[in-house]
Amino acid sequence: LKWGTAGSGDGQMSWPYSITSDLSGNFYIADSDNNRIQKFDSSGGYLSKWGSVNGSNDGQFNVPWDIATDSFGNVYVVDSGNSRIQKFDSNGNYITKWGSYGSGNGQFSWPIGIITDSSGNVYVADFNNHRIQKFGSDGNYITKWGSRGSGDGQFNFPRCITIDFSGNIYVTDSVNHRIQKFDSNGNFILKWGNQGSGDGQLNVPRGIITDFSGNLYVTELGNDRIQKFDNSGNFFLKFGAIGGGKDQFIDPSSITILPDGRFAIADPGN
Repeated sequence: LKWGTAGSGDGQMSWPYSITSDLSGNFYIADSDNNRIQKFDSSGGYLSKWGSVNGSNDGQFNVPWDIATDSFGNVYVVDSGNSRIQKFDSNGNYITKWGSYGSGNGQFSWPIGIITDSSGNVYVADFNNHRIQKFGSDGNYITKWGSRGSGDGQFNFPRCITIDFSGNIYVTDSVNHRIQKFDSNGNFILKWGNQGSGDGQLNVPRGIITDFSGNLYVTELGNDRIQKFDNSGNFFLKFGAIGGGKDQFIDPSSITILPDGRFAIADPGN
């Protein structure tokens, strides 16, 4: 199954960087260059959209880059160009926002990745500040971790985040070409990966998701493929190659999993 063509009409996309799903199996896509969110059913049928104007008012976007849902059906959007997070209900009605440009607690410099946990907390990859920030569902700041570097718990442009059923956090540490694993308070647990194209090696890892068995799937910008690992970083399998055909990708970015176990991958280069 695939859907989407280049454009700005309903169901069309311009650089669809991120995709997520809700408990009903609907898809939400951050249609980044069209500055909007689009919602589709589990078969890719168009349902609705919101945004569409490059702006800074409530409900407007300036390069929406990532998107997450919570167990209540709310939708959180990383509004990267406006250095903020916006929260909506499942129909796109605006609820709240938080964040501003900077390096202080609760501020962002190009926020790029987002995930929620079972308690409703929100984790944000703060790309240019080389850190992860944790918030309550209302945007109240809780904690942060990370600084620029290659040591354990440091980052070199963290991209995307996922969480497992035990509450552990996994981060694609893109320019360090590795995955790092933390507990929910940001304490370092382990890491894996180094730059390359071999099995278990990574070349600018981007999207990451856990499945219902706790395995992880990682998209790679530099290798145009997906790799599967267990939660200790052991390599299982890989698929994909550069191109526009079936099971081929150009710059695969975000990945999500549906309640029925199927995957969906944002393939913005195609």
